[in-house]
Amino acid sequence: MKPHLRGIWLDFGDWTGAGPFAKIVSQSRQNRMGGENIMLMEDIKKLDRNGWVEQARKISFEGRNFINGEFVPAKSGKTFEKINPASGEVMATVSRSDGEDVNAAVAAARKAFKSGVWSRMAPRDRMNVLYRYAKLINEHAMEFALLDTLDMGKPIMDMINSDVPGSALTFQYFAETIDKIDGQVTNTAASEFQYILRQPLGVVACITPWNYPLMMAAWKVAPALAAGNTVVLKPAEQSPHSASLMAKLFIEAGGPAGVFNVVQGLGHEAGKALALHMDVDKIAFTGSVEVGKLVLVYAGQSNMKRVTTECGGKTPQIIMADAPDLDRAVSYAVNGIYGNQGEVCNAGSRLLVDQKLHDEFIQRFIEKSKTAFLPGDPLDPATTMGPLVTREQQQRVLGYIEKGKQEGAKLEFGGAVPEKLEQGAYVAPTLFTGVKNEMTIAREEIFGPVAAVMPFRTLEEAIEIANDSIYGLAASIWTKDISTAHKAARDIDAGVVWVNCFDHGDMTQPWGGFKQSGNGRDKCFETMLHHTQTKSVWVHLG
Repeated sequence: MKPHLRGIWLDFGDWTGAGPFAKIVSQSRQNRMGGENIMLMEDIKKLDRNGWVEQARKISFEGRNFINGEFVPAKSGKTFEKINPASGEVMATVSRSDGEDVNAAVAAARKAFKSGVWSRMAPRDRMNVLYRYAKLINEHAMEFALLDTLDMGKPIMDMINSDVPGSALTFQYFAETIDKIDGQVTNTAASEFQYILRQPLGVVACITPWNYPLMMAAWKVAPALAAGNTVVLKPAEQSPHSASLMAKLFIEAGGPAGVFNVVQGLGHEAGKALALHMDVDKIAFTGSVEVGKLVLVYAGQSNMKRVTTECGGKTPQIIMADAPDLDRAVSYAVNGIYGNQGEVCNAGSRLLVDQKLHDEFIQRFIEKSKTAFLPGDPLDPATTMGPLVTREQQQRVLGYIEKGKQEGAKLEFGGAVPEKLEQGAYVAPTLFTGVKNEMTIAREEIFGPVAAVMPFRTLEEAIEIANDSIYGLAASIWTKDISTAHKAARDIDAGVVWVNCFDHGDMTQPWGGFKQSGNGRDKCFETMLHHTQTKSVWVHLG
């Protein structure tokens, strides 16, 4: 199976081969961030645990805000501690920004936008900046990998094989859309002439989650910049550091100061101030339903700024009795819930299995899970599951597991902290059977490695179960019957539906959901257009 991540289908041979743009780096060069030589990708992939631990000792953490091209501390001088979730140790301090810092960042972004230094830059020139930027992200793969792994516990090879190249690809894709934005001339009376311009919005605030720190920032920032907007990025306080490196490299790529700003801090302080700010034109948000609703309220309370949201899901994977390859379906089911520690908005946590093959599916799922995801040190290349992002998240997931047992679900395996990993925020891969859709573990987004199996008898029953949720981000169905596949794709309430696969896609695929999974779309060309607005110009010719 090729590596894939959150709907981006990647063949990493394209990134490590001889392509003129996509090649990671042709030779070592000086790292302007710290003076170390950048390691070639082929050498990075040869590192063992000891090698990664040694590199981690050398990494520097930049926790200050990045405003108008410079790193600056919070005006109040306040900071907060960043904890390594694998060890429980304090590893850095980060600026705790408030409204004053947000004001400074938005003012810098507004000044840069009005100056036209980015919004009116020739399209090909803006494209070239983002092309260079994508290349720099790949060249700094080791730093990005270490920062996100140390911040939130993601296995280091997931960063190297998926997150870093996928993020670079995002900027490359949106760079390629810049000269594809067209206006329009309408057909009017001979005495009139009307044309429609498509222009950037202004200042876009990007509020991103902690589960894919670099990737989600790329998904939000890239289309905003490509459309000619200026940006203020507020990363999650649990995973702040890759955002700082992103902003620094944008300047190195030739981006003007003030165009890409970063404000660190807590969500209810810095994030709320951004959402309420009267000079922000749009919020691009990914996070929880609860916070997404607050962002919509704040937008209404302030200047009616535009808001797009992606707020998670409770993805059903429907396994029909005629699934074309049961082993393949099981592999995707295992990967779909345990990948990234289950901290995925489209995690396939609800496994809807035809009663005819229910027992066999569970047997194969248990067997596959024994070796597929093994918790361990995220700096060890052999590790396939790291810790959860915080102790708080660990306790939240363990609480859901207890709730599942109390409500009558059968715990098949997992459900506890793995032995010898008590120092970190770990939870073992967990499977429940005998689950009913009214149970808490079937209804609420756990955001951890907890799968729930539910049997069904007919396609109609499976679709009814799938749709009985406040969420509607994604779904999958496994069947040989083309009519069954199309009926399910038509009738399931989800923004993304996969047939005989899971989490496939590329940059042309709209990513977003129905219902309380949110109202926005990421990745695709439509996303670029959502960062623009139209202006109608009517000329009377006389």
